[in-house]
Amino acid sequence: MPAPEAAPEVGLGSEPDLVVPPAFAADAGLAIVDRRVAEVGVLLVMVIWSANYVVVKAAIGEVSPTGFNFLRLVVGAAALLAFLRVRGGPMLLARRDMAWIAVLGAIGFSLYQILWGTALTTTTAGDSALIIGASPAIIGLVAAAIGVDRFTWNKGAGALVALLGVGLVVTADAGFHADAMGIGDMLTLGAATCWALYVALGTPLFSRVRPATSAAWGIVFGAIWMAPFAAPDILRDPAVYLAPVPLAALLFSGLLAVALSQVLVMRAVPSLGPIRFANFQFMLPPMAVVLGAIVLGEPIRPGEIVGGAVIVLGILLSRREGGLLAALRPRRAS
Repeated sequence: MPAPEAAPEVGLGSEPDLVVPPAFAADAGLAIVDRRVAEVGVLLVMVIWSANYVVVKAAIGEVSPTGFNFLRLVVGAAALLAFLRVRGGPMLLARRDMAWIAVLGAIGFSLYQILWGTALTTTTAGDSALIIGASPAIIGLVAAAIGVDRFTWNKGAGALVALLGVGLVVTADAGFHADAMGIGDMLTLGAATCWALYVALGTPLFSRVRPATSAAWGIVFGAIWMAPFAAPDILRDPAVYLAPVPLAALLFSGLLAVALSQVLVMRAVPSLGPIRFANFQFMLPPMAVVLGAIVLGEPIRPGEIVGGAVIVLGILLSRREGGLLAALRPRRAS
């Protein structure tokens, strides 16, 4: 089915004989400005998130990954709770919702951070970003499996294609042999699955509570669940976390990648819509691969490029109706 035609911009001279009321034209102009500001904010988030792979990879070369990720969640949660306090409104959730967000925090933040941080010690920042980049396709499959979204053949095929792309990325160094997937890559894929479960299982809750509140408490509970695993590492040598590289990485990752990015995303999605925001996320893996090459000296392998393209194709296929040709067909911006 052909893509819908984009609606003409109001008040930009595309219709010479159209008389636009001044107030309506002003509202349209403000909407355009809001959208442009939102786009700049999302671009900044993509830069921060892609850099975060490199920043965390550099930090865990000097400190425990579990201890570091626990501390960055603490920093991010404190900043988000402060934001909620300044913004006003209720900070707490209903008791039932608070219990459920505690479960979600264990999956989407605690277990995710343990798996992802541990994986980064044995895999590259670029490979990690590419594998995590397959999450949208996995989310669609998991959401359909648990009944919060409708299953379609495109979603199933898209998830399989995205996972094929993951296989190409992780086996590129070993001549694309099926047994070449390392422990770091498997742990990263496990982390991506944890995030998919967090999003899919949390969809009913996220639809009725403020995003800032659910995100803040999810991170708080994630840190609480992580504390028993992180405490021994931190207490063994707390001074090492105050060294220049870990401390700078902790502030960047906690304040920018966790807290500021959540605020920018929450402000941008209402203006851009979830689909347009998701399109920006395609930028993240290639940016992380390039930053990993520049900052950490990680090689850019042909398998990463091909695998990354296949992952993007799988995500597009999982999000579109009408088969593979519809997924490949360019879509005009609305």
